[in-house]
Amino acid sequence: MGSGARIAILRPVDTILGSLSQQFNKESFSDIFDPIWIASLVFLIGTVVLYNVRSRQLHRHEVLRTLQEWLLWTGLATFGLVLVGALFNFYFVFILAFLLIGILTFFWIRFFRFPPMIAVYNEQLRRARFYSQSRYKAAEATVRAKKTRGGQRRRRR
Repeated sequence: MGSGARIAILRPVDTILGSLSQQFNKESFSDIFDPIWIASLVFLIGTVVLYNVRSRQLHRHEVLRTLQEWLLWTGLATFGLVLVGALFNFYFVFILAFLLIGILTFFWIRFFRFPPMIAVYNEQLRRARFYSQSRYKAAEATVRAKKTRGGQRRRRR
C-alpha cells in the first residue's frame, strides 16, 4: 500500500449525479433509452385515442369532458417533451423532470383539481333526476288531457 496506488471508490451519489449530466441517447443509456421513448409514444397515442373516445361519450357532461381535455393536454405536453428530448439528446435530468412533473400533474388533475367539481355536478344531476321523478310520479301527469269540443266552432248542417 505504500506504493501510492489509490483505489477509486465511487459512491452511489457520484454515479447518479454523473448520469444526470449525461445526454439521453442510446449509447449513454442503452438499458432505458428505447423503453422510455417507446412508452412515451404509446402513451401519447393512447392519450389522444382515449380523449377522442371519452369526449364522444361525455358530450353532454361538461365537467367530465373538461377533465378529459386537461388530461389530453397534460399527456401531449409530457410525452411530447420526452419524445423531443430523446430525439434531440437532451440531458437526462430534463427527461426525468419532464416525466416527474407530467406524472405529478396527472395525479393533481385527477385526484385534486376535478373531484370537487365532479361532486358538485353529480349533486346537480341528482337534483334534476329527483325533480323529474317527482314531477312525473303519477301516471296521469304523463298523459295529455283531451281537448274539449266546446272551444271549437260547431259546423252547420
